[in-house]
Amino acid sequence: MKDYIEERAVEIAYYIIENNATVRQTAKEFGISKSTVHKDVTERLSQINRILAAQTRQVLDMNKSERHIRGGLATKQKYLQQH
Repeated sequence: MKDYIEERAVEIAYYIIENNATVRQTAKEFGISKSTVHKDVTERLSQINRILAAQTRQVLDMNKSERHIRGGLATKQKYLQQH
C-alpha cells in the first residue's frame, strides 16, 4: 500500500474519533468520496492499526444507530421552515 494512502487512513480515523464525524462529513472535510472514506477505515486501517480501527468503528457504529433520528429531525426542520 502506498504511504500517502496509509497516512490518509490514519488522519481520517483521528478526525472521525475527535469529531464524532460521519462518513459523509469526513468525506466533505477531506475532499474525497464516501466510498474512499469507508474503504480507508474498514479495510486499510485494520491492516495499519487495529486499535485505531476499533475506536473508529465504535464511532461509526454509534452514528449508524443514530442516523434515523437525525433524518427525522432534518425532515421536521424542513417542514417547519416551509410553514
